[in-house]
Amino acid sequence: MDAGLVILILKIAVGAVTVLWIASLVALALGKTRLHGRINLAFFALTLAALIGLEVIANIISPGLFDEFLQARDAKNMLRIHLCFSMPAAALLFVMLFTGLKHHRRFHIATGVLFSVLWIGTFVTGIFFLPHE
Repeated sequence: MDAGLVILILKIAVGAVTVLWIASLVALALGKTRLHGRINLAFFALTLAALIGLEVIANIISPGLFDEFLQARDAKNMLRIHLCFSMPAAALLFVMLFTGLKHHRRFHIATGVLFSVLWIGTFVTGIFFLPHE
């Protein structure tokens, strides 16, 4: 298992779910709230699958896989910054899923704005700053 390949696969996954996230916002802007919710369910499921897959690889299959790779590229700080965005965004996914399904509109919108800021940070730091070569 190669750390660079895993990071590249995760970058592709982040790009793909970002397309879903944008499609969800477009559906919302067009007033198609049901489509917005369905796209968000797919976003949630795919993001959760990627997170679980990463955790299985990083902590069960090959512990320490990323340590040497990131240290050799002087990228451990970039990973820390990336995690400052991605970890809260992942936690907010559960809140947003619950508030969306329960139609708690005000709280859902507020957490959606916060999630958007965190997701943009996750996207930028994950795609552009983490090395994969």
